Amino acid sequence: MGIEIERKFLVKGDAWRSMGPGIPLIQGYLAGSDQATVRVRTAGEVAFLTVKGKVTNLTRQEFEYEIPVADARAMLKLCYPRVVEKTRYKIPIHDLMWEVDEFAGTNQGLVVAEVELASPEQSLSLPDWIGPEVSDDSRYFNSYLAAHPYSTWPN
Repeated sequence: MGIEIERKFLVKGDAWRSMGPGIPLIQGYLAGSDQATVRVRTAGEVAFLTVKGKVTNLTRQEFEYEIPVADARAMLKLCYPRVVEKTRYKIPIHDLMWEVDEFAGTNQGLVVAEVELASPEQSLSLPDWIGPEVSDDSRYFNSYLAAHPYSTWPN
């Protein structure tokens, strides 16, 4: 069983853009409840099926399996129009890997950074391009964004 411990932040400015190349991601949700979501994702020319449990104290169960890209593309068609499109940039800073997601499509304009930790209490030094923390705001979960795109949020 996998465990994901993650903090999520809004991103400010463009200083992060020069720190690494991006890879296009398309993901959709095949099932979801208050307890778990089932996601299919293509990341360039690889694909994954992922089951994520409910978040409690920044922690949740995560089960991820590589699947054939052709299967993932077929599954994504089951999710349309509720898919999330984004480009992910992996930025190593000190001993942590930051992932910056620049959203496209109906979520264009949203940029979020995530970092996985060893424990919920792990101390964290924030890069200067990190804005407010949104770890506890479920509106920034990709499963929420698939059903409630950022472009439809009130200003």
